[in-house]
Amino acid sequence: MLVVFAIAQLMVILDATIVNVALPSMQTSLGFSTENLSWVVNAYTLAFGGLLLLGGRVGDLLGRRPAFIGGILLFTPGSLLGGLAQNSGWLLGTRVVQGTGAAIVVPTVLSLIATGFPTEREHNRTFEDAAAGIMPGADAGAEAEPGLAADGPVPAPSAEKPE
Repeated sequence: MLVVFAIAQLMVILDATIVNVALPSMQTSLGFSTENLSWVVNAYTLAFGGLLLLGGRVGDLLGRRPAFIGGILLFTPGSLLGGLAQNSGWLLGTRVVQGTGAAIVVPTVLSLIATGFPTEREHNRTFEDAAAGIMPGADAGAEAEPGLAADGPVPAPSAEKPE
């Protein structure tokens, strides 16, 4: 079950960051103005951040596991429909749906981990493993973003020292 939790966390974090790589092609193919392009990212993050506490409460009321499954069932079709978007309004709507699903998934994953492992050692180890699912997603987005400033991919800095 921990692998499922880690993948869910990776999916949620990666979706918030990696979309930045596709912004130029989204602007061209879906007709976004330069001013409105930031809403592709903001629609997701505002729904996610704004509904995060409510997502935790949904887990408390409906049960953590059913809420987790519901969040995944909301997030996944949102991702699929976002990939099929034919115009900017459609894409923004699906980004809100994805953010809403993510706002349910994240707190329920954390509460399932917190309550599902009785000993302190198991509990700590599980949180470490779950964090391992988050870091690659955040890292992938952070590494992709510098290319946007230069309007294209930027090679990673070399670890070699100049002679």
